[in-house]
Amino acid sequence: MPLPLRFLLVVLVSGAGLALGVGLLAPEVRTVMHAGKVGNEENLVELTELSQRTEVYARDGSLKAVLHAEENRQPVSLSAVPEHVQNAILDVEDDRFWLHRGVDLRSTVRALRTNVNAGGVRQGGSTITQQLVKNALLTPERSVNRKVREAVLALRLENKLSKKEILERYLNTVYFGNGSYGVQAAAETYFNTDVGNLTEAQAAMLAGIIRNPEGYDPIKHPDAARTRRDVAVSRMVANHHLDAAQARSIKEDPLPLKVSAPLPEANDYFVEEVKQRLLDDKRLGETPQERYNALFKGGLKITTTLDPRMQDAAEQKVTQILPDTKGKFTAALVTVEPGTGYVRAMVAGKDFNNTKYNLATARGGSGRQPGSSFKPFVLLTALERGYSPNDTIDGTTPCTLKVPGFAPYDVENYEGEGGGILSLTDATVHSVNCAYVRLGAVAGLDKVVDMADRLGIPKERLKPYPSISLGAQEVSPLEMASAYAAIANDGVYHAPHFVEKVVDRHGKVLFEGTDKGKKVTDAQYTREAIQVMRQVVQRGTGVRARLAGRQVAGKTGTSQNHENAWFVGFTPQLATAVWMGAPAGNIPMKNVGGIRVAGGTYPARIFGAYMEVALEGAPALDFPLPNPKLIPRGKFINDKFSAHKVPTTSTSTTLPVDATLPPETTLPPTPETTPTTKLPPATTTTKPPTTTTSTTEKPAGGGKP
Repeated sequence: MPLPLRFLLVVLVSGAGLALGVGLLAPEVRTVMHAGKVGNEENLVELTELSQRTEVYARDGSLKAVLHAEENRQPVSLSAVPEHVQNAILDVEDDRFWLHRGVDLRSTVRALRTNVNAGGVRQGGSTITQQLVKNALLTPERSVNRKVREAVLALRLENKLSKKEILERYLNTVYFGNGSYGVQAAAETYFNTDVGNLTEAQAAMLAGIIRNPEGYDPIKHPDAARTRRDVAVSRMVANHHLDAAQARSIKEDPLPLKVSAPLPEANDYFVEEVKQRLLDDKRLGETPQERYNALFKGGLKITTTLDPRMQDAAEQKVTQILPDTKGKFTAALVTVEPGTGYVRAMVAGKDFNNTKYNLATARGGSGRQPGSSFKPFVLLTALERGYSPNDTIDGTTPCTLKVPGFAPYDVENYEGEGGGILSLTDATVHSVNCAYVRLGAVAGLDKVVDMADRLGIPKERLKPYPSISLGAQEVSPLEMASAYAAIANDGVYHAPHFVEKVVDRHGKVLFEGTDKGKKVTDAQYTREAIQVMRQVVQRGTGVRARLAGRQVAGKTGTSQNHENAWFVGFTPQLATAVWMGAPAGNIPMKNVGGIRVAGGTYPARIFGAYMEVALEGAPALDFPLPNPKLIPRGKFINDKFSAHKVPTTSTSTTLPVDATLPPETTLPPTPETTPTTKLPPATTTTKPPTTTTSTTEKPAGGGKP
């Protein structure tokens, strides 16, 4: 059949079919055209709320990660899109855009003629406005009904928005393949640049992709993409947006060979923790779906608490100081700002892509035994109940504690090291287990649990067993850093925060800042405890954590069989917890780098080296002193739980808590005490005198200093 006759026949048949379809759908058309305006206006308003990626920033304003769902989109204003980019897309997709009112019959007929000549679909008749409506509001079905709805809504949209507004929305909505929605994401994906930097050749390629993003993918189908780009160039020439010389040059321009990823992906522990906390934060929405949409589609600007300089220093010092164990052992580190609870640095593992478990927060896990780094909570409990740092107590080893409700509890100091009668200060400095297990019983095991709970370690995970005084129950480095931060902050606890501010896509601040803080114990007691903990660093088990010219307080911790090692400490400005152990579980570290690992070894060294860098430029502040008039005079704590009677004369030499500490270099380190505990099953259920519930001691575990 001759071509003119075939074309005429197709037009007549198509026209008749379209007329018949419209006639059959007359009720549907009338319904759409005359439907209540409110409902239809709401549909059109949806065009203004495109899915938009969220950007996550460090505290210094550097971009940390980009979060998005299936649509990676960053809307831009029309003025930010170069004119040659606009022209290229309009030349290919709707060259009469500025002339029609949403539906272009001339273009529809032209597309029909082209398709007939080609014997297949080569052009589409939908305008930019129709495409926008289809992408935003309608299903992808192909039917006369949908085309009628598309045309009606396109006409209405043209009455509601200006041409420039429609074009801007289209350029931010259209899909360019490889997960990129909108011209900005396309520029980043294919050319690793901003939309404002796109060349004419790049604009032509992007314009050509729109009709079939998969088939014209320049990475997967370079020949088809090149041919399609040449078609786009020809249309730009026909519309006088390129001359012949420019067209020839563009056709020689190479296509991109790979997809670019200029934006950081959310593939580290800190960003993952930010994501999980915001997904639980009802300030972003009442339901999980609302919070997900806000985080991954809402175009938020999230400023985190992360300090990149501190983070780099933390990662560097952990890597430098830890011996090479082929991944068997590693370290976690968390730094918390005492006055705000802001988490400034976090080392939580070596390879997030392969191991998602966060060793610093223990999210989804139960943490690790802190050993004697838990002892400051026992000390604070005793101080709060009227005891003094200058009180003396029996630290003789071995010792057996008989607490009603529990089987006799046998404890030893480090390799049988004697303790004798010594002050609470010296018992802390030398981490004497027999002294502390007695002190916990005297102060009240339930009170120790309560103190830890007030400092951010949930009591639901703690049991008032005698071994709690030696850190036999599991915690996370984040919890320990936050608890010590409260001690440094005069007893005011701030929950750990990973986010400083969240701003929505319109620039409105949704929330910012930290919590008001909660007073959990009196400043007098924390100041007394700090002076004791300073001596741990000056002359005790934590000397490797010293900082030149700065006051540091802290405590070492080592769990049973050297399976976990800790140093947790602070200056007035920063609190940091360092844990070392095996990611796989509790594995003894008895020959790592030629030594038995304890809290005073690698963890204390990492703390000291890292904090030197973290505090660079910060003033060397002193801790406030306790009121000496409020410190009780020293007395002997004659506990009633020991299995044998002890003398009451102290053999230790103790500095009062408000005295000047000795020079940093005059005293050698003291080995950390690591007890061997035997915890037989309880034989009675008698209520301990200081507890509020009856509990029996479990035979497993055992705390270490």
